[in-house]
Amino acid sequence: MEIQDDRTEEQKRTHVIGIAGTDSFLSGWGRAAGGTSIAVWACTPDDDAKVERWVRRRGDMKRVRTVLLSCYRPHCAHLHVYTVGPEHPALA
Repeated sequence: MEIQDDRTEEQKRTHVIGIAGTDSFLSGWGRAAGGTSIAVWACTPDDDAKVERWVRRRGDMKRVRTVLLSCYRPHCAHLHVYTVGPEHPALA
C-alpha cells in the first residue's frame, strides 16, 4: 500500500479524526492500479460532523465512514490523507 499523508507532525496530534471514503474515480488505476484508492480528510474532533457532511455530498466517494487515524489500517492500494484547515470548503 502506498500512503500519502499531507499532515504536519503537529497536525498528526490535532487532526486525529478522519472522514474516509473509497474513491470511485481513482480506484483501479494510477497509484491504485489493480486496487482501491481511499481518501481521508483529517480534521479535529470539533469539525468531524461538518467534514463528514461535505464528503458525503461528493459524488466520487463511496462507503464514507469516520475513523480514528491513530489505528486506521485500511486494505487498499493507495491511501491519501488530506488535511482540513480553516480555509477548507467543509468549514465555510
